[in-house]
Amino acid sequence: MCIPRFCLKIGILALGVSTVRLAASAQEPNVAPQDKETFRFRFVGPRVGNRIASVAGVPGDHNIYYAGAASGGVWKSTDGGNNWEPIFDKQPAAAIGAIAVAPSDPSMVWAGTGEAWAIRDSDVMGNGVYLSTDSGKSWNHVGLDEAGRIGRILVHPTNPDVAYVCALGRATGPQQERGVYRTTDRGQHWERVLFADENTGCSGLTMDPHNPRILLAGMWQLEMHTWGEFSGGPGSAIYLSKDGGTKWAKLEGHGLSKPPVGKIDVVIAPTNSDRFFALIQTNDQGSLWRSDDGGEHWHTVNYQRQLIGRAGYYIRIAVSTGNENEVYVANSSFLESLDGGETFKEVPWGGDNHDIWIDPLNPDRFVITDDGGLNITTVHGRGFHHVTLPIGQMYHVAVDNQVPYYVYSNMQDGPNMRGPSLPLGGFPEMGWERRMGGCESGFTLPDPLDANIVWSSCYANEVTRWDARIKRARSVSPWIHTLDSPPNELKYRCHWTPPLAIDPFDHNSVYYGCQVIFKTINGGQSWSVISPDLSTQDPSRIVSSGGIVGDNLGQFYGEVVFAIAPSQLQQGLIWAGTNDGQIWYTKDAGATWTNVTNNIGGMPAWGTVTSIEPSHFDPGTAYVSVDFHLVDNRDPYIYKTTDFGKTWKPIVGGLPKHPLAYVRIIAEDPHVKGLLFAGTGNGIYDSLDDGVHWTALSGDLPHAPVTWAVVQRQFHDLVISTYGRGLYILDDITPLEQMAQAVSDTEVRLFEPRNTFALLPGGRGLINYSLKSAPKTVPRIEILDSHGALIRKLAGPRRVGMNRAEWDLRYEAPKLVALRTAPAENPHIWEEPRFRGTDGRPVLHWGIKEAEVGPMALPGKYTVRLTIDGQTYTQPLTIVKDPQNSASDAELEASFRMQVRIRDDISKTAESVNRIEWMRKQMAVIQAMLRSEGEQRPGSNGEDGSKNQQDDDRDNPNPNAELLKSLKTMDQKMQNVEYKFISQAEALSDDKYYSSADKIYLNLIWLNAEVGTGGGDVAGGVGSGPTDTSVALLQMLEKDLAEAENGVRTLLEKDVPEFNRVLAERRITPISAAGAPAQPSERQPE
Repeated sequence: MCIPRFCLKIGILALGVSTVRLAASAQEPNVAPQDKETFRFRFVGPRVGNRIASVAGVPGDHNIYYAGAASGGVWKSTDGGNNWEPIFDKQPAAAIGAIAVAPSDPSMVWAGTGEAWAIRDSDVMGNGVYLSTDSGKSWNHVGLDEAGRIGRILVHPTNPDVAYVCALGRATGPQQERGVYRTTDRGQHWERVLFADENTGCSGLTMDPHNPRILLAGMWQLEMHTWGEFSGGPGSAIYLSKDGGTKWAKLEGHGLSKPPVGKIDVVIAPTNSDRFFALIQTNDQGSLWRSDDGGEHWHTVNYQRQLIGRAGYYIRIAVSTGNENEVYVANSSFLESLDGGETFKEVPWGGDNHDIWIDPLNPDRFVITDDGGLNITTVHGRGFHHVTLPIGQMYHVAVDNQVPYYVYSNMQDGPNMRGPSLPLGGFPEMGWERRMGGCESGFTLPDPLDANIVWSSCYANEVTRWDARIKRARSVSPWIHTLDSPPNELKYRCHWTPPLAIDPFDHNSVYYGCQVIFKTINGGQSWSVISPDLSTQDPSRIVSSGGIVGDNLGQFYGEVVFAIAPSQLQQGLIWAGTNDGQIWYTKDAGATWTNVTNNIGGMPAWGTVTSIEPSHFDPGTAYVSVDFHLVDNRDPYIYKTTDFGKTWKPIVGGLPKHPLAYVRIIAEDPHVKGLLFAGTGNGIYDSLDDGVHWTALSGDLPHAPVTWAVVQRQFHDLVISTYGRGLYILDDITPLEQMAQAVSDTEVRLFEPRNTFALLPGGRGLINYSLKSAPKTVPRIEILDSHGALIRKLAGPRRVGMNRAEWDLRYEAPKLVALRTAPAENPHIWEEPRFRGTDGRPVLHWGIKEAEVGPMALPGKYTVRLTIDGQTYTQPLTIVKDPQNSASDAELEASFRMQVRIRDDISKTAESVNRIEWMRKQMAVIQAMLRSEGEQRPGSNGEDGSKNQQDDDRDNPNPNAELLKSLKTMDQKMQNVEYKFISQAEALSDDKYYSSADKIYLNLIWLNAEVGTGGGDVAGGVGSGPTDTSVALLQMLEKDLAEAENGVRTLLEKDVPEFNRVLAERRITPISAAGAPAQPSERQPE
């Protein structure tokens, strides 16, 4: 399905993601090889997204654009930005810091992974450079694995084999892989051509398009840890090369700023090779410098602080490809200068802006990226086409206990939100609510007993409590608003992503973490501190962040609580973890606390405890994930204790080592002990044996970071949040749960289905089975009711391994009309492409497809019967009544019985029409044969055309004329009967002609919509008893049907036998009155 602004050809939005479990380690001992199953992750939203970090177009081609999402992969549009598809999802990194198209060969596209807009600890690194030589259809990894964050790629204007990479590095510790790299052979080999020092990387790189030997680079000294981002130092500087990057000169003095400075971006004016610009983060020296003599001399042209605000997140400058004085700066606002940078004004071309691409061949065409997507103009900013992509950066996810359940999350640069796990009313966005207090970061949690109450946390020490009944949030923060404040000046240090938790034993007890843990029992009216400072309290890690210019929004507050996890088994047991690697618990609701950090042998220092999962089965057992990537260690770390933290063991067997392997979340299945899920910087993994072995569960799921995971108890669904591609649900993980519980090495294994809620829409029974080898025949799935009667047949997939089929909870669909004759109004209908090569066509009308379905099954007990190569396997399946449905069992039974009657009446109607059409088709064949014989009679028209048809008919009458007349009379008689069932207009197979009243067939289908699950604009009524009107209408239509069937009976018992005697006299095969195949319902699975 194509959606404006993004068209996902791989089917993420509409169909989900086909996901194959791939072994990441040695085979789990309790899992047979065939049990590497196929699931489908389902994208649930939001359908608006986040930051585009980089963008490029094809010069001169207004249709093609490439967008590099901050952590959501590469996207491409081929129609000017109207529709987009992801083209990078198979690659193991999702953060795209730079993208470039070779000017001399637009089929060559370079992508640099790792986002250089570095401003918070959740921003994502990459694993090097990728190259596509077929316009993004396929990609090759071409090295620089340790480049960390790549902010620019430049491609030689005439030689596409030559490219330059601006590598910032990981920025989380000293490293050699920073600076400017060059390749001359499409990435087969790389040479580091500019290196300042191991603490400094490249932040800006530009090339003179007229002389590609001239390169200008901005170098940025940057260090990032949990306790601070430190921008600037002696390493930050500008470098110039005049020989294609082989030699570089550091530019100092001559009017440039004095060290130390911070982040730097540079640009050479495309229309004037002597004009250089440098946008430099300084404390008090200015903002923009310009050289008009190729870098020999510089002068400060602008002191406007707005140009260099929050340098880590911004600092991008560009010059129009048509005017050396037209300068653009992307920052929190977008700024434009028309006088060479002397003055700037804000223009409404976006907010929180990042990258700028200007068509080298057309200065009126440019693209600006920002926190909400990108803006495309082809008219020099007089109008923009805004694009948003489904690349939501979600911090966490929670679920409630409604049916269907809702998912809750916070999205970067957006509000918090909640939405139904299944689309309400059939529309993807229906039912979603946003701005429920809180903000972009933090947690959003529903009250477990009352989903109308939603708690949220936010940066700057903000806590809210939202009431859905009045659509209002109340601020209930425990202390002063901390925005802008250095942490060493605060009484309470509260992180950008402050933890929030609700007590499983008392939903009125809510916990919130800064460096201490707060508790409220009265809806936030008052708070009490229930812990000491749980951090190491190291003053060297409680410092102002930002570097040469302060930046204290809370992303880099060190020494804070990062995880709070109350036990679901033992009241008063609460676990807590900090972002300096400390792990604590209390057994008495906070009266006393025990630090168990030192009991974890071999764990490095200064990690961030990203999550703690108290066991659902044993109070002394807990799982902890620790992330060390901000201290330059990106390996996975998960630990388990079974004795309240006295001893621990690592459980990372098989988790791969990768630049994005650090673990963000550990979650335990609430139904099966030992079934675990781990979300890493680029995927989701599961373990069936309590962490001994891990298996990649993500498959084709986009490789964005998985930030949180939770299993919804009633539905057995795995719900995950990703930082770059929104929210996903893996429906029905009962096969995983059953595999974790029992060894099976059988040829075929049919798993017991989960309880299925009778939901509309979205109710479905998922049937899972595994095959050890490929069967000879197509698996046959049959659904039996509680009496053993067959109610539905399905064909199942037959791949080796795990298979999944869906039953939509419906009985068999009705037989449908199959028209076989050509209407008089359109004798060439069979020549139309839609019907060419077919022998039957349906009655078409807008809205009826949804109603051409069978009755909905009632809540109750059913049986799934799977037959493969003659062997039969069965499992029970239970349909549970929707708890929100207030209809009585008697009302539901009455609705079901009426749906069955309508279904059978539709089938009777179709059988009558199909029988008539079958006979009329035979008569049409006979008629054509007789006319052909007449045309071949002696004396008929010759090639000279000397006689017209009227003369010919008079002089040489067709010997079959009387029989042809009888055929016409008989056909008309049949048609008259047929048109009691369907109208003449319906026989035309046109779906939007409203020229005549419906007859029995369509009236029954519309009544099926009215009583059943709807169709077109008919809402349906399946969850209630039938209305009196519906009952009366069915009685009326059944009376009409009986009368029409009498007409068919007369045809079959009187008219057709008499006509067949006439045919027999002419030795013509009689018309068969046997039934004909019905038109298959599109809702009927094969």
